[in-house]
Amino acid sequence: MIRWALAVALVLGAFPAAAAESGDGVVWLQRIASSARTINYIGTFVYQHDNRVETSRIIHLVDETGEHEKLEMLDGPPREIIRSNDEVQCYFPEAKTLRIDKRKPRKAFPALLPEQLSTLIENYHVRVAGRERIAGYECQVLILEPKDGLRYGHKLWADIGSGLLLKASMFDDKGKVVEQFAFTQVEIGRPIDRGLLKPKYEARALLWQERVMSDEREGDTRSGWIIRDPPTGFKKILEVKRRLGAKPRPVTHIMLSDGLVAVSVFVEPLDSSPSTVQRLSHQGAINVVTRVVNDHLVTVVGETPVATVMKIANSVAYRGP
Repeated sequence: MIRWALAVALVLGAFPAAAAESGDGVVWLQRIASSARTINYIGTFVYQHDNRVETSRIIHLVDETGEHEKLEMLDGPPREIIRSNDEVQCYFPEAKTLRIDKRKPRKAFPALLPEQLSTLIENYHVRVAGRERIAGYECQVLILEPKDGLRYGHKLWADIGSGLLLKASMFDDKGKVVEQFAFTQVEIGRPIDRGLLKPKYEARALLWQERVMSDEREGDTRSGWIIRDPPTGFKKILEVKRRLGAKPRPVTHIMLSDGLVAVSVFVEPLDSSPSTVQRLSHQGAINVVTRVVNDHLVTVVGETPVATVMKIANSVAYRGP
């Protein structure tokens, strides 16, 4: 644990000087990716998509035992998410349900960037823009321009002092913002009392329904389902059998990523004939395509343009065991 803490301290000590003096976008991306996981912060941010705005409060603490986080949704039905390293507890008081997720948590604001940036750099041009103020902090602005039309562009605002990502926008090929996160108030680097991370619904949850979510089988399941012609830059990073909701049988889940965004492919056997052969829907930056392949329902979900999820959906095929 001492070595781990020392490594974190060295990283934090090295990045500020290098990034502050450099116009190198990759250096800034490395600093952003590190800061969200290795420093303390507490604040309120908004998430905007379509015509909706959602407000959340986040507390992020790093100590000798690792990363700990509390995320509370302040709008709509009350929800609370408590994370301790890779274990996530989700409290849903209206449904009287506690969901415990033992799978690796997905990337979430402000920890949107991967730790390994090589794949991301292959698919985006990184440009250092000007400086702007966000939530009272001076920020360096970065633009990630896709090298093709298969992904959205991104604009990032990183605190000059700490490297923490304070705002992130995703935009389409016409420059329209399709999704945005932004801190409205944040404190960076302050000591945080571990008691602030305690779930407010912990006592009541003893009487709730508890659901444990975990992968039925980790690693390459060799399900026989393949993506014959994935879009350029998207590579398979995961294939597992997974139970979803109340579905009676496990679903094959294949995940592709270009280093910044992920696309999920779910394949499940059909018990009856579908009402439609193919269907497209979207919410904000997320596009969803469903189609039938070999008596199986294939659902593709991704924060990508429609053309990308369509290309992936049309490339799903059964190769056999």
